Amino acid sequence: MALSDLPLDELREHRSRSIEPDDFDTFWSRTLGEARKHDLNARFEPVSTALSTVQVHDVTFSGFGGHRVKGWLVLPADATEPLPVVVQFIGYGGGRGLSHTHLLWASTGRAHFVMDTRGQGSGGTVGDTPDPVGSGPARPGFMTRGIEDPETYYYRRLFTDAVRAVEAARSHPLVDPARTTILGNSQGGGITIAAAGLIPDLAAAVPNVPFLCDFPRAITLTDRPPYREIGDYLKAHRGRVEQARRTLAYFDGVHFAARATAPALFSTALEDRTCPPSMVFAAFNVWAHEDKEIEVYDFNDHEGGGPHHELAQMRWLVKADPHSSSTSVLHKSDA
Repeated sequence: MALSDLPLDELREHRSRSIEPDDFDTFWSRTLGEARKHDLNARFEPVSTALSTVQVHDVTFSGFGGHRVKGWLVLPADATEPLPVVVQFIGYGGGRGLSHTHLLWASTGRAHFVMDTRGQGSGGTVGDTPDPVGSGPARPGFMTRGIEDPETYYYRRLFTDAVRAVEAARSHPLVDPARTTILGNSQGGGITIAAAGLIPDLAAAVPNVPFLCDFPRAITLTDRPPYREIGDYLKAHRGRVEQARRTLAYFDGVHFAARATAPALFSTALEDRTCPPSMVFAAFNVWAHEDKEIEVYDFNDHEGGGPHHELAQMRWLVKADPHSSSTSVLHKSDA
C-alpha cells in the first residue's frame, strides 16, 4: 500500500482544524459530575482459572448513568503490596474478551485492569456490557449513535465509563493509585487520549494508532470504516452536516490532548488508512505535557508496530516509572 497522507516532516507540524466548543470544559465537568452522583460500587469477584501465575477478578462498576460496566482485573499471583496499574481500553467492536488473553502486563509485575466496552464486544473479542441508552437513526456501528446532539452521542457514555474505570481500578487495595497508566489500541487509543484529558493525575498515557482524533480531516480523508460510518450517515441525512460536526467537536481527541497532564508514548503507521497518521499527529502535536514521544512505523497499516511496539511500550514504561521492578524488558535481545 502506498503512502496516502502527508509526508513525515509535514505530519510533525500538522494542526487540526477542529474548533473547540466554548463550553467544552463545562460540558465534561457536568457529565462527570452527573456520573459521580451514582455510587461507583466497584466489585471484584475472584475467578477460578487454570492459570498459576496470575489471579483474576471479574469486575463490575458504575459508569455513565450508573449503568453497570464489566471488566477484568489481572494481578500477579503473589501480589501482596500495592502495584502500579495499567488500565486498558479496547479497540472498535471488541469487548473485554476472555481473562486468559490478558497476561502481558501482569507478567511485568503490574496490576492490569481491562474495561469492557458498552454495547460492543461482538467483533473480534466478546463483551459482556450492554448499552441501555437508545439513539436516533444510525448506521450500523457506533460512530453515529446519538450524533444529533452531544448529550446523546455514544462516546459521551463511553468516555465517562473510561474515567470511572480508572476510579474503579484505583479503588482496589492492591493498586497504587499514584502509578496509573492508561493505554489502548485504535478506539482504545482514542479513549486513552480522552481519559488523559479528563483525569489530572495519571502517571502515563500510551495511545497506540489512536482513533477518534481530528474529525474534520478524518471524515473526508479516509473511506475506511469506522470513520466512513459518519460519511455514509451524512450521505443519507444531507441537512445534518453542521449538526454532526458540532457534536463531534466535543469528542475530538485533539481537544483532550491539549489538556493532558501525563507523559505519553504514541504510535502511528504511515500506511494506516483506518487511522491515518495526520489524525494521530494532530493529537500528538498539541499534547500538553512536554514529556511525549511517538513511534513511527513507516511501512505498516493499522496493525502499527504490533508486538514490536509492545516491547517499546514496556521499555518506555520502565523509564517512566523509576520504581518499576520490570527492568528485564530493557534488554535489546528481545527486539
